[in-house]
Formats: sequence, structure tokens, C-alpha cells
Amino acid sequence: MGSNHLFAQTTNDKKNSLEDTRVGFSSLFNITASGKKDKPFQFELNKNAVGFIQGYMEKQGPELIKMKTWAKPYFALYDEILTANGIPVELKYLSVIESHLTPNLTSWAGAVGPWQLMPYEAERLGLKTTPVDERTDFKKSTQAAATILKELYAQFGDWLLVVAAYNGGANRVSRALKKKGMNDFWQIEYDLPLETRNHVKKFIATHYVFEEDGGWTTLTANEVKDKKGTSQVNHQDMASVEVSGRFQIAAIAQFLGMDVKALAMTNPKFDQTVAAGKMYMLKLPKDKLQIFEAHKNDILQASLQLLYSIKE
Repeated sequence: MGSNHLFAQTTNDKKNSLEDTRVGFSSLFNITASGKKDKPFQFELNKNAVGFIQGYMEKQGPELIKMKTWAKPYFALYDEILTANGIPVELKYLSVIESHLTPNLTSWAGAVGPWQLMPYEAERLGLKTTPVDERTDFKKSTQAAATILKELYAQFGDWLLVVAAYNGGANRVSRALKKKGMNDFWQIEYDLPLETRNHVKKFIATHYVFEEDGGWTTLTANEVKDKKGTSQVNHQDMASVEVSGRFQIAAIAQFLGMDVKALAMTNPKFDQTVAAGKMYMLKLPKDKLQIFEAHKNDILQASLQLLYSIKE
């Protein structure tokens, strides 16, 4: 899962680097059984997005989870076209927040289709708007959107900035970057319109719902650079166990000697699910799974004590 392309310095390097994005952008929990697309990385969400994502998941989560099933044919088409254009397949979630994959959706500004393309962009990219509006065609609009995304990445070299520019315009993002003298979405977000900065956070949240994790496209270029060479959890060394009862992710992590944030990211909404009396498929490294099963009662007691101390 090469990452050098994400912080190339020159425009030419950025354009050439798009060729490197054809594979390897699936999340930690989207690995083929053959291991050919092995991606032994796990990411934490940027702390600036966590609060927004929690609220967004509560409101949109159920609908997005249903979309995982009915939208498979559309996502398969997106993956094919985005990959052919050197675009990370996770950018398909931009279409989800743009339109919820509604082909005939028209915005107040005149944007149309699953990728909400404006008339001037459609004309520039060869799409007809009359007598039949080709922006409503999934294949043609995705090809057009891929061109736009590629152009924006060549300009900004950062996928979060690409999402921001796709919504708010490249000039607006460029002005904000110039004003702050940096190339980081989290440093310029409050110089962008509320709609634009929320658009980026919606993208991260939707990515999280579908992939159960963050990914390269949810990180800034600098964060990707920081992740380069770090040791992460290999999903091929993970296993699952069915859990019920008042376990707490913090108690499990402490007992197993694991990072609580990483374990919580691997097992989203664990505490809420078991607190509601439901079963949860807990994901753990295989070597930790044996310890968990051998000391399950001790960990449950520690969890109950933690709950008691919180209530006090």
C-alpha cells in the first residue's frame, strides 16, 4: 500500500503518482482471502472528526448500512471506473454524500445526478444536458467525476482537500490554504464555508460506516507521511469471538495490554451494543483472543468494576 504518491511535491509528480493508487486503498477490513491485496494497516480517525462522526452515524448509519446491500452494483461500477483513472475507490463515498446515489437529484444550484455535476462541468467534460441529461447516467457521470477528482488531486495532493474543493470549489480552497500558509484541511477548515467543512466530515463518516475504519483517503497528506513505516495490525492475524454481557472496551484493552483507541476503532460501538443486551463479534489479534477466552470472567469483572466507578 505505497504512500509516497500522497505527498509528492511537484504537479508532475502528483499526476504520475496517481498511477500508484490503482490498488491498495481498501480499508483494513476489506481484504481478499487470497491476501493479494494485503493491507496491514490500521488508522485512527482524526480527533477533529470524531464528535461529528458519532452524531452523523446516529442519524445516517442505519440508512448507510442498508445501502451496503442495495448499492453493490453501483459501487462495482464506481470501483471499475475510479481504478481505471487512478483514483482511490473510497472516493465513491463522495457520491453517497452528494446524492445518496440518486440519479435524478437536482440541487438548488443546478447540480444534477449521482455526482452532482454542474452544467459548466458537464459541458467541459463532454456530457450533454439536453434533450437527455447525461449527468444522470451513472457510467458517464462517474467518468466525468473521476476526471475532476484527478485534476483536483494534481492541484492539492491531499484527498481531504480534494473533497473540500469538489464541494466548495478549488479557488476557495486555494485561497484558504494561501491565507494560512499550509496544506492541511484541519488547519483551514474554519476558513471554508460550513457546508464544505461538513462535507469533508460526512465523507470521513461515510467511509467509516462502510469500511469500519479510516483509510488513506481520510487522512491529510502529512498524516499519511507520518504513518509511513509505522507498525500496524495485520488483519490476517485477527480473529473474532461472539461476546455478550457488560464488557467494556477499555477493560478489555487494559487486560490484554492493547491500545484502547486502536481496539475501539477496530470494534466500533462495542460498548453501546453490549450495553443494549446484544451480541457483538469482537475482533482481536489471534494471540490476544486466546488470552481473552482464558480470562473472560476476570475481564468481565474488571469491566463491571469500571462501570461501577464511572457511575459513582
